Amino acid sequence: MFTSRAEYRLLLREDNADLRLREIGFGLGLVPDQEYASFVRKREMISEDLQRIAQTRVTLTERENSVLTRLGIEDIQKGTTLEHLLKRSDISYADLADMDDVSRETSSDVREQVEIQIKYRGYIDRQLEQVERSKKLETAVIPAELDYASIRGLTTEVREKLEKGRPDTLGQASRIPGITPAAISILAIALRANTWKDISG
Repeated sequence: MFTSRAEYRLLLREDNADLRLREIGFGLGLVPDQEYASFVRKREMISEDLQRIAQTRVTLTERENSVLTRLGIEDIQKGTTLEHLLKRSDISYADLADMDDVSRETSSDVREQVEIQIKYRGYIDRQLEQVERSKKLETAVIPAELDYASIRGLTTEVREKLEKGRPDTLGQASRIPGITPAAISILAIALRANTWKDISG
């Protein structure tokens, strides 16, 4: 399955596959102890580095100013955290490494994860919230007598697929090929309204 086609592709990335799956693999006996220990250390290093750059502040030393000047950045104030710098689109972890010895010594695989998690944190957090909402909708029961034709916003194709599949829950409906997240949202509104007739107008 291509992650670009996954519903939660910001979370199901190639770069974080080990962080998502290695623990599960180890629990199933598929990952050797030595490999798992190496993974645990990497995960700890990522967490430690995230904390470090959130707490480390620039003092605008000659070295730091030199890097900022090279990047054409003039709006950084003394006391700005490395995390704040890394959130910017015009600063990379490699630039932090030019300013800071600890960042310079950080391994490339840890650098990659820290940079991605910080730069895309807002988007990732929103997708995590979306996942939690989806979990709550998973078991929402769809009445057997639901008249899909009366619900505004559903395309003809979606109505036909739902009529044919007659899913018992929103979770089942979401797994019918061709049923979009937008269609599931419309169904969820109908169910929350107690009766689909309330929103069919």
